[in-house]
Amino acid sequence: MRVFWIAGAVVLLDQATKATVLQFMYREQSIPLLGDWLRLTFTENPGMAFGITIGPPGTVTVLSLLATMLVGAYIYQVRNDYAPYRWSLAFILGGALGNIIDRVFYGVLLDYGPYFTGRVVDFIHVSLWQGFIPRIIPVFGGAYMELFPIWNVADMSIVVGVVGVMVFHQAFHERRIAKRRAARADGRTWRRPAAVFSDLDLEAPPPAPSALTQPDAPASRGKAASGSGAASASARSSAVSEPHP
Repeated sequence: MRVFWIAGAVVLLDQATKATVLQFMYREQSIPLLGDWLRLTFTENPGMAFGITIGPPGTVTVLSLLATMLVGAYIYQVRNDYAPYRWSLAFILGGALGNIIDRVFYGVLLDYGPYFTGRVVDFIHVSLWQGFIPRIIPVFGGAYMELFPIWNVADMSIVVGVVGVMVFHQAFHERRIAKRRAARADGRTWRRPAAVFSDLDLEAPPPAPSALTQPDAPASRGKAASGSGAASASARSSAVSEPHP
């Protein structure tokens, strides 16, 4: 399945670059590549994006595992649908797996903590903007600020995947709707794969069972029998009331 080839390639590239950084750089070392705009800066992130941490140690790792499992299940659900959309999800899955390896194993491999407490290795340092905030902005006006995210191949893969999902999302749903209509036109029942996430299904509800729409057969037979009995009784009374010649 091409989706898992893409995800696997992302994981291999991510772990190879991190192993290279761990081998040849020391923590907080920074190597300029394109002036101050692009550098290699070795840092470790114990939390989520921008170093945000929640709960006790290992909480972020557990939440990341759950989210990755949901992404994998959703990819399985749409495994036969629009290819560019699935490939975008594959980049997200590969990036998530790459960072999970850091969080689960690096604490033990690098000898600074138990399993599930590892720190994500970041090293791609991009200086997006630096300067003074306009004074008209409350609180922070006039302060100097620099936006310099430091990320890795896994983070870049997730960003590429998210952008791809946003770009191909509409085409994905349009093709799904067209497939559904074509199945109805051919008189076939369109079956969606076993779902983890459900799309909004605006189809008409199924018809009521025929037993609920047909009249009560025993009652009808009873009425017919009573009607024929009344007709017979009327004929007999007519025959008795006629004078004999």
